[in-house]
Amino acid sequence: MNKVYASADEAVADIPDNITLMSGGFGLCGNPENLITALHKKNVKGLTIISNNCGTTELGLGILLQNKQVKKMVASYVGENKEFERQFLSGELEVELNPQGTLAERIRAGGCGIGGFFTPTGAGTQVAEGKETRMIDGRLHVLETPLKADFAIVHAWKADTWGNLVFHKTARNFTPMMCMAAKVTIVEAEHIVQPGELDPDQVHIPSIFVHRIVQAQNLQKWIERRTVRKKAS
Repeated sequence: MNKVYASADEAVADIPDNITLMSGGFGLCGNPENLITALHKKNVKGLTIISNNCGTTELGLGILLQNKQVKKMVASYVGENKEFERQFLSGELEVELNPQGTLAERIRAGGCGIGGFFTPTGAGTQVAEGKETRMIDGRLHVLETPLKADFAIVHAWKADTWGNLVFHKTARNFTPMMCMAAKVTIVEAEHIVQPGELDPDQVHIPSIFVHRIVQAQNLQKWIERRTVRKKAS
């Protein structure tokens, strides 16, 4: 039941080329920094990455993109990353854009065993091209299919050694459902405690969805754009 690994490198050691990977976080918030660095060092190739975005040009998942490790991105936001733009326009990178809520629901569907769902979001746009549509209550809906992954890498605020997880604020946006939608979930946690130390009512993901845990080290907690209020005169 003790799922703690000695290092991020050890936790990702068996990840092969050409797999589908989910990566938690929202922008640069809640990124699994240590696990991304370990994948960069391992130089695994041909990744299909499912994530809200691909970091920035220099940070987050952007370092994997720069290193030509990413074959396809399934995301909802592609700003803040000039290398993403360059690779997409040159045909080096395949991109599947999703409305943000649709992306979250597709991941949730993958984790819950739901075969698909109809949503009005994107109906009548390029998002709906090649997909089944249906009129529901007089409004056009488009069928969206679930997303699943071979591995998920996520950041948690707290974990116990069994794998029960607590996330912090915005870092919770996509991460819980990714834990459910992947065959193997790898977690880096800021705090690792013993079983029984977490309040059961505060656990966001139970241990059954978690397979490996590492202690987060030297976190930078990047910020895309720092905006501060001017001091009153």
